[in-house]
Amino acid sequence: MSLRRPAKNQPERFEFNTLSLDAAKKIIAKYPKGKQQSAVMALLYIAQKQNDNWIPLAAMKYIAKFLDMPYIKVYEVATFYTMYNLSPVGKYFVQVCTTTPCMIRGANKLVEACKEKISKNESELSADKSCSWMEVECLGACVTAPMMQINDEYFEDLNKEKTVEILDKILKGETPKPGSYKGRVNNEPENNRKTLMELKNA
Repeated sequence: MSLRRPAKNQPERFEFNTLSLDAAKKIIAKYPKGKQQSAVMALLYIAQKQNDNWIPLAAMKYIAKFLDMPYIKVYEVATFYTMYNLSPVGKYFVQVCTTTPCMIRGANKLVEACKEKISKNESELSADKSCSWMEVECLGACVTAPMMQINDEYFEDLNKEKTVEILDKILKGETPKPGSYKGRVNNEPENNRKTLMELKNA
């Protein structure tokens, strides 16, 4: 695993907004009294979502006080799990799966599209600072490979042309439609469902 370091430029303050605070309190309420520290991963995710997809050190310190736990323990969690971004990734964070199933079905073409449309290097913000991209391990959509994730949405059954189309939209501030770009539903075969047809027509 590569060494993960926080960004050099850090905001001085962070605190949950009203929506994040409500969400955090609801999550903590699910844990027994005295066990609120178990909510640290969920609260880090809430902080990341509030802060344009990345977690500053100020947010880690805020969460440590919020959960009454040592700051270093929050820091250890945030720096260990790659689901937490330690530096700005932009409004749109593009993750391209390049694990074997996606790679043998053309994930390298998706990477090419990201290099051409966003930035030459992964984990580097686009010229307008609106997005960035990186290669990641399996995202669990092997059946609909190759695919990529943008923020919380999956885009599947892609090729380079479709990927460029999607990236052009997010660079314009538009919202592309998630899901299969071959029109299939869920994980059905590429040529439509062949079994359990009576359930489909029920």
